[in-house]
Amino acid sequence: MSDAKTQGPRAALQLREDLARLGGGPQHAETEAADASEVLAPLEAKNQKAEAKLHEAGRRTAHERIELLLDPGSFVELDKYVTSQCADFGMADKRSYGDGVVTGYGTVDGRKVFVFAQRPTVFGGSLGWAHAMKICKVMDLAMDVGAPVIGINDSGGARIQEGVAALAGYAEIFKRNVLSSGVVPQISVIVGPCAGGAVYSPALTDFILMVEESSYMFITGPDVIKTVTHEEVTKEDLGGARAHNEKSGVGHFACPSEEAAMALTREILSHLPDNNMEPPPRGSQLDAVDRDCPELASLIPEDPSKPYDIRKIITAIADEGRFLEVQELWAKNIVTGFCRIDGRPVGVVANQPMILAGCLDIDASNKAARFVRTCDAFNIPLLTLVDVPGFLPGTDQEHGGIIRHGAKLLYAFTEATVPKVTLVTRKAYGGAYDVMASKHIRGDVNLAFPGAEIAVMGADGAVNIIYRRKLAAAEDPEALRKELTDHYRELFASPYKAAELGFLDQVIRPEDARREVARSFELLANKRQDNPRKKHGNIPL
Repeated sequence: MSDAKTQGPRAALQLREDLARLGGGPQHAETEAADASEVLAPLEAKNQKAEAKLHEAGRRTAHERIELLLDPGSFVELDKYVTSQCADFGMADKRSYGDGVVTGYGTVDGRKVFVFAQRPTVFGGSLGWAHAMKICKVMDLAMDVGAPVIGINDSGGARIQEGVAALAGYAEIFKRNVLSSGVVPQISVIVGPCAGGAVYSPALTDFILMVEESSYMFITGPDVIKTVTHEEVTKEDLGGARAHNEKSGVGHFACPSEEAAMALTREILSHLPDNNMEPPPRGSQLDAVDRDCPELASLIPEDPSKPYDIRKIITAIADEGRFLEVQELWAKNIVTGFCRIDGRPVGVVANQPMILAGCLDIDASNKAARFVRTCDAFNIPLLTLVDVPGFLPGTDQEHGGIIRHGAKLLYAFTEATVPKVTLVTRKAYGGAYDVMASKHIRGDVNLAFPGAEIAVMGADGAVNIIYRRKLAAAEDPEALRKELTDHYRELFASPYKAAELGFLDQVIRPEDARREVARSFELLANKRQDNPRKKHGNIPL
């Protein structure tokens, strides 16, 4: 079986053979260009017809998609003449130059990136060995150069005519996804079908963008499901952009169009470094780093049971109020995403009191843990905003493994060596206080608003447990309960007890949040921290 290094020479040999059949060849160098045009003309005519149908369906070609993504005129195509070497099932007469995928490199905002885009007009974009080796070549180059890889996926899956060679091609890609993970950023843009084994490559990448009503991902399609389980479901409901962004959490972004997907990919890249040895790119600073946030003074309700939108705190702190939310539609009780503070890219993890009171549950733990590890891999500092009453109770959560899944977030925060700033905005109760980047799991700078409550549990619950007998014997239990609750809240349910113990570095006014957070990240800009030497840890997957 051939490898990536043999595909270029073989393609050149195939081109020369085609030219020779037309009377050309190396001995007629002066006519080679013209002969090449003659060889390619029938293929191009066929491709143009297929691409016209693609346009009629409101979709773009692979080259058009790449042009949308990259800086104008920057794309350099590689392996344009690679063809399949499969001769079974009459495939020798159906070979197409490029073998159904366009690969190469270019720039995004002047930064080098590698890209591949599958061509649905050639064998339905299906993956064979040569197709896979083209993708592997750009992935290998990306690792050697230290630059991001963007895959534009639009494929019918494995090329059946090539049998195990197609499956081997997928596995070669998967291997590179794993070895590249945490070394160079990998982004998958799903613009069409992505089914069967094809879904595992995107699943191994850092971010997945899906185009609404035109892309879908699933292991087994609706027909197989109907045969095996007798369920009837559409492709969109089974694996469309909304399904994977709202229900499964497989997708990170749902985009209304291909143009929006490519623009968003460029924005994501603006927050990521070229590789894990580089810092993320610092943007120009147009927003005063020491400005007040007067809108935060009255944002948090005095009643601890009333919700508020944590995103208002994020946008108040962020440069120019800009926040790129990641997985916005899934596990909404926790918010993750990117902003800039003093021009520096920062990853944000924040409990959302508007959903499930900000409790941590299975999905929220998984969502946040994955995001924390992504930021840590690519040297992106972490800001954690805490308003968490605890872990979500219930048999579904316990039987679903909330202990194991919650431990993932604990593991991720503890393992992370990037600068970590934590701000407790209101509640931080129980084990969830520990998990949300507390000082005890290597939080670097830990802050709190004056009204924050840090305790094992809320004052009401604590009093009911501690003073159960005393309340039962009291003549006026309600008056006594209020007195004891106020005392407990003053003693434990405030930030000052934690500050006395050194678990908080500062108690700050809400209006000063941006200034103090920015100052903390400036302090930590040159932070260096290493984990114990080991092959790898054993995260509770």
